[in-house]
Amino acid sequence: MAEQARISATGLNQLNPRQMISIAVGVAALIALLTSLWMWGQAPDYRVLYSNISDRDGGSIIESLQQLNVPYKFAEGGGAVLVPSNLVYETRLKLATQGLPKGGTVGFELMENQKFGISQFAEQVNYQRALEGELARSVQSIAAVQGARVHLAIPKPTVFVKEQQKPSASVVLTLHPGRFLDSAQVSAIVHLISSSVPDMSAKNVTVVDQSGTLLSANHDGIGNEGLDASQLKYIRQIEQNYVQRVEAILTPMVGATNVRAQVTADIDFSQTEQTAESYKPNTNPKDSTLRSQQSVESTNGSATSASGVPGALSNQPPVPATAPITAAAGSPAPAISSTPTSMHKESTVNYEVDRTIRHTTLPVGTIKRISIAVVVNNRKVTDAKGVVSFKPLTADEKTQINNLVSDAVGFDQSRGDTLNVQNVAFNDEKEITPEVPLWKQPDTIELAKNLAKYLLIAVVMLFVVFGIIKPALKPLLARPAQPMDTATAAEETGTQTAGGTAEQYAAHAAPAAAQSYEHGLQAARQIAQQDPKIVASVIKEWVNGNE
Repeated sequence: MAEQARISATGLNQLNPRQMISIAVGVAALIALLTSLWMWGQAPDYRVLYSNISDRDGGSIIESLQQLNVPYKFAEGGGAVLVPSNLVYETRLKLATQGLPKGGTVGFELMENQKFGISQFAEQVNYQRALEGELARSVQSIAAVQGARVHLAIPKPTVFVKEQQKPSASVVLTLHPGRFLDSAQVSAIVHLISSSVPDMSAKNVTVVDQSGTLLSANHDGIGNEGLDASQLKYIRQIEQNYVQRVEAILTPMVGATNVRAQVTADIDFSQTEQTAESYKPNTNPKDSTLRSQQSVESTNGSATSASGVPGALSNQPPVPATAPITAAAGSPAPAISSTPTSMHKESTVNYEVDRTIRHTTLPVGTIKRISIAVVVNNRKVTDAKGVVSFKPLTADEKTQINNLVSDAVGFDQSRGDTLNVQNVAFNDEKEITPEVPLWKQPDTIELAKNLAKYLLIAVVMLFVVFGIIKPALKPLLARPAQPMDTATAAEETGTQTAGGTAEQYAAHAAPAAAQSYEHGLQAARQIAQQDPKIVASVIKEWVNGNE
């Protein structure tokens, strides 16, 4: 080992400064490439921690990440914060304990920091701010909503009924690019706001988007303001149901690939209520119900008639008798004159009237009319030789198909339904989509990029090794071999056999030793020509060592 170390030191001493610098540069470049490759393989995969955050929340999040010693990066112009993928969920939970991100709005946590001695007005303002913030957070939880602001107008309570006012609300929505809200979602937001504030009606809630479009226009709060997404879905379901009926009844006859059907349904979604009141005559009074009966009877007349001379005396009432008048026995009674008596009778009988009140609410979503279009392929015919051909349908087959479709969909000509059945030859030519070449596929391109990176690193490493380091070490690799003595060579090679001796080996090794001496002498001359300083130093050592 000592001999090898001495040989290596001697070989390095034989290199000139330029070769030494080349070796050092090559080794440094190789180490740098290996270090870069290792760091590239150990680089963490960054994922999105939060996106679409405000500048205020972004600053608070960055400050917390620095305190937690979590590495981070920015993306999308600072609108997103990235952290290593293995720390995403842990970091979110830690930031959630700090109340981040706040989202730019404050909720009922505003009431936790109330100062002692705050006025009633300031307390009411803080409560309204907190309620607006909570409602805005609830609205922002909808997928299509990026941001929301809620303004509440809550009047002061009063004891006078005439002066009482209902609260109202205004909502400004910022939607994600390419997103929109349908009528049902707007109705849900309106009901959410109105249900969160006491005595607020859904009609007093106004919803506006970021472009200034009034989303709650003509909204009655019930969801019946016109044709909405649910009604369109119902129409599609009705039409698809009819199509399935037609294809199911015709598939056993012509085959699944030989029939196509389309149905258009006209649906009436109007709500109609009717109230009718009708009266019928009472044909049989005996069977009628007695409601009321009234009878009046009056008599006009007197038993005695007026007598005497008309005047004041005759109009006076008679003087009461002072003594009874006794008629003589056997004398006739005086005759009393009388006049006819007038009598009046009146009777009123009321019977119950046969009255009918009918209140009818017509169903919503009734079918006004349907239009059916059916296309049937030609009939497939195979002759005795196995030749396949297609022939048009006969008149009887068309009539049969027409009747089957009419019965399957409930065809009603009185309401204006139409049915059109056509027999045509289908075009079976399929559109051939050109296959994407292998070298144009995204997976192949991504694989080629990764391979190109590693290949570039390998090429650079090979260039450093074979282009810089190896040429610099070439003198060391081409140095002359040291001559070995005869005994050592005999021991190492083990050439002694049963029929040979060391002397025989020495006789054969003498020419080799002479050749090695000549080779060493030639190498020494070459070194003296290339670097005279080394030769001078060797001779100086010989002189000082008395050799």
